[in-house]
Amino acid sequence: MEREMHLPAAFTARTSGRGILRWLNAPERRGPLLVAPAILTLLLVNILPLLWSFGLSFFNYRANRMATPRFDGLENYVDLLGDDRVWERFVTTGLIVTGSVGLQLVVGFGLAMLFARKFPLRRVLLMLVLTPMMLSFVSVGIFFKLFYDPTLGLLSWFVAMFTGEPFAIMATPAGAIWAIVIADAWMWSPFVMLLVLAGLVSVPDYLYEAAQVDRASHWRRFKTITFPYVKGLILLALLFRTIETFKTFELVYLITAGGPGTATETIAVYAYRLGFQNFRTSEASAMAYLILFIVIVLTSLYLYLVKQRNSEEV
Repeated sequence: MEREMHLPAAFTARTSGRGILRWLNAPERRGPLLVAPAILTLLLVNILPLLWSFGLSFFNYRANRMATPRFDGLENYVDLLGDDRVWERFVTTGLIVTGSVGLQLVVGFGLAMLFARKFPLRRVLLMLVLTPMMLSFVSVGIFFKLFYDPTLGLLSWFVAMFTGEPFAIMATPAGAIWAIVIADAWMWSPFVMLLVLAGLVSVPDYLYEAAQVDRASHWRRFKTITFPYVKGLILLALLFRTIETFKTFELVYLITAGGPGTATETIAVYAYRLGFQNFRTSEASAMAYLILFIVIVLTSLYLYLVKQRNSEEV
């Protein structure tokens, strides 16, 4: 008798369970369920820490103190924007970005023009040229630090052959900036080359053949045929490399550590020092979001230029 009383409840639970499974397995819900783990992981790993750090930027908080965070509103942002040291780091970062990205575009475009043509051992040389961007930042930073070493470095040894004295490129602020620019350009010029090369190989051969029949000069062929095909990719490379170089930290920290003095201390290195050396955690969070804001502005500018380009073509 007691068993009979429990049968309807068990049957109802089994039926409801099957109903939930049937509801979950409906065709219109299979797609969202497949991407649900990825969205949940993104939420836990990226979105929640991002929101937490953004909220922290409005408080007065230090990681090495047990005091309760105090809400300060926009005070951290106001203090950073009114700090001359912050603007000096922005200027330093701008110099490195301008020099490095400009050199990458020139070298990458030249390499793309070279490898767009077929010649012996082209594939082997292309693999060697692509090697730098496959290396880690740590290995590149240590390599160039040893390369620039005034006692044992190859650069000092080469200059000493002509001057008879060791050469320390990082002894002066200008030399230290150029040392970082060269290292970053050496590592990422192959990336620019790949983007430009993708545009060059997509140019139809009949356009060059028609230009040759018309006896167009090399400059006119480049201006009217080659450059329009690669202009969008050059802008894309400019955007990617500007954003990445603006955030550069590893190369600067490994090669110069921001020196001599603070001559090469970029805004990313300064944010690191604020958060992990001076324990000004909330100010470091505010600095990180200022960097994020600048990156968003650069991306919006790129999209505007692409939109203008497309409207001109129409």
